[in-house]
Amino acid sequence: MVTDINGFLEYRAARDGRGPAWYTAQDLGTLYDGCSYDAFGCLFGVRNYANFRPLAADRGLPSDVSASTSEWYDERGFHDASWITWAEVRKVDWEERAERPDSRLHQYRRTPEGLRFAGKSSWSRAFSDAVDPGPAQVRLEPGESREWPEGSEWLIGDTLYRSVTLRRRDAVRETEWRPVWHAMETLAARHGDAHVRLVVWFDS
Repeated sequence: MVTDINGFLEYRAARDGRGPAWYTAQDLGTLYDGCSYDAFGCLFGVRNYANFRPLAADRGLPSDVSASTSEWYDERGFHDASWITWAEVRKVDWEERAERPDSRLHQYRRTPEGLRFAGKSSWSRAFSDAVDPGPAQVRLEPGESREWPEGSEWLIGDTLYRSVTLRRRDAVRETEWRPVWHAMETLAARHGDAHVRLVVWFDS
């Protein structure tokens, strides 16, 4: 079952003679339409197969969430709500590596032009059949995952299986998230870094 991200950008400001409050600025779906579990895990700890230390996991909806965001959220059944401010995003070290190697082995196809990335998964019949787990271990079965030492490699036929540790930059790809960060930065130029946030939740 696929897990998707939903949410809104919010800003905090005083309007109409009232004290500061949070307001909805933009639907996340107009800025990001990807479905990257690496990004979800790195940012919010959801589908964190890459084993990052999440930046903003399990925070729930903000207690002062904007009225329109709250109304949209309450109308549907979601999970893993959280939020992150632009001030926090600005401080991220995008070169930071995950705490452990990716739980999924990265697969590369051998071609006349060299190795080409072909995807990653926690289980492969070809890999399970070819790799001797040793007498003290249990054979890897579908649905299971096992962490292998970083850099471990197995060439099986024309496919190279490799254990890799991702950086945050690898997970939250600039080409996909640039519109989100740009919109938050633009709002922050007017309202302040700590007064702009991304509120998210997930559905599966």
